[in-house]
Amino acid sequence: MTIDVRTEHGIAVVSLKGDIDLQYSPKLRKKLLELLGERRNLLVDLAHVRYIDSSGVASLVEAFQLARKHGTRFGLVGVSTAAMRVLQLARLDRVFSIFPALDDVFGAEGWAS
Repeated sequence: MTIDVRTEHGIAVVSLKGDIDLQYSPKLRKKLLELLGERRNLLVDLAHVRYIDSSGVASLVEAFQLARKHGTRFGLVGVSTAAMRVLQLARLDRVFSIFPALDDVFGAEGWAS
């Protein structure tokens, strides 16, 4: 898994590529919590994720909970079919803010700076 972080319209965008599994989820968790510690709105781009296991999902849930605690926004963008299946099975597609593409985020209330 690779992690790329950039800022777009004041929002931290974390793009992931590859598999999010027990080997890589601690690295993801650390990066997400670090960014949320800066009190920034955060999007996780899952367009290029081939596989995500429960440890990866747990990292996303923990980040979501921390964002709520800090009063910042957390969302997912471009969720791959494989990742969406897992989120739907866990019913997390009803919990997370999920956007088809980045352009959809910037028009959403409370996201654009």
